[in-house]
Amino acid sequence: MSFLNQLKNQAKALQTQQFENSQQLEAYTAGLQKACDLLLYYLQDLARQLNVLQPAVPGFSLDGKVRWPQMKATGFTVDSRRKTVRNKEVFDSVGIGWDVVPQVGQPVGGLVSVNFPPDLKRVEGRLALGQVRHERKEIRHPEKNALQAIQFEYLTQTRGYVNVTADHDKGQLLFRLVNTSGFDLSEMMYPAERINHDLLDELAKRIVGQESRFV
Repeated sequence: MSFLNQLKNQAKALQTQQFENSQQLEAYTAGLQKACDLLLYYLQDLARQLNVLQPAVPGFSLDGKVRWPQMKATGFTVDSRRKTVRNKEVFDSVGIGWDVVPQVGQPVGGLVSVNFPPDLKRVEGRLALGQVRHERKEIRHPEKNALQAIQFEYLTQTRGYVNVTADHDKGQLLFRLVNTSGFDLSEMMYPAERINHDLLDELAKRIVGQESRFV
C-alpha cells in the first residue's frame, strides 16, 4: 500500500470517529433537553403546590446544640437558564429555591459561641451555605486580650434550593441539594435517561423532609 493510501485510510478512520462522536454528543443533548423539559415542568407544578402547603422542614442548628424553632419552607420559585452548545440553544440549568422561616411568627435572633477551629469551620460553612444574616464578634479575655471564643448573632431565616446543571458532553445532570435536611449539602449525578416522574417524586419527598431514596 502506498503512503498516500495509508494517509487516506487514516483520514477516513478519523472522519468516521469524528462522525460517531458527533452523533453521540447530539444524542446526549437531545436526551438532556427532554429530561430538562420534564424537570422544569415538574418543578413548576411542585412549586405551586408547596407555596400553598408551606411544609414543615427538618430541624436546623448552626452548631448542633442550639436548636432553631420549628421551621417551614415557603416562597418557592423556579428558574431555568440556557446556553449555546454546538450552535444550538440548550438548557444549562434548572433550579428551585425557597425560604426557610419559623412556622409561627417572624424570624428571631439567636446566638452561638464557638472556641474550637472545627466548630468554627462548621458554623461559618452553614452560615454561608444558608445565606444566614449574621454578625461575628470576637470574645477576648478582659486582661490578657487572648481570644476566648467567636460569637455569632444571627436571624433564624435561611435558604434552601436544588440546582440541576446539564453536562452536554456526558449526557448527565448534576443535582446540587442545599439545606433539604437541616443545614446540609448533597450532590448526585444522574444520566438523562434516569430522569422520570418516579425519581422526581423522590426529590420532592427530600425537599419536604420526608423519607426519600433520592440521596
